[in-house]
Amino acid sequence: MKFFKYILVTYFLIGFNLVLFSQSSISSIATAEIIEVLKAAEINSLKFGRFSLESVGGEIRLTPDGVRTSVGDVALTGGSYNPAVFQVAGQSDATLNIILPVGSVVLVNPNTGKTLEVYKWEANPIQNGGIAVLTKGSLLLKVGATLKVGTLSENPVGKYSGTYTITFSYD
Repeated sequence: MKFFKYILVTYFLIGFNLVLFSQSSISSIATAEIIEVLKAAEINSLKFGRFSLESVGGEIRLTPDGVRTSVGDVALTGGSYNPAVFQVAGQSDATLNIILPVGSVVLVNPNTGKTLEVYKWEANPIQNGGIAVLTKGSLLLKVGATLKVGTLSENPVGKYSGTYTITFSYD
């Protein structure tokens, strides 16, 4: 009988040890990093400059590098023109998503209510459909676009203005 008790106790201890070894625990570390908030400021607004119209209208393209050209019946004259320039600051060497206006933006003449259309947005430096890098925490983004101009009756003499939105976010 003693022998039987020893065998029973031995099986119990062996079984108990197997249960103990069938579990394992480990401690690990969780981390988080808070990075700088993105800040954007407009350095220059988008200015297409002065121009005059003849009979059929046309387009004025202003590139991000500041080159202004026209097609159609639009004569470029004096006046200052420049691409929009934005200073963006944030986490050093972080990748940004930049979303330019998708469609057209309307510029309105406050005296007549007549409109011009701005579209074909482009920016420099943007790669791969809207990606840029905050080199040393900074980015100077230049934005150009195309201005569609109608006839003189559609777009009478005067100043036209409007607003648009550019969105910056960390990738």
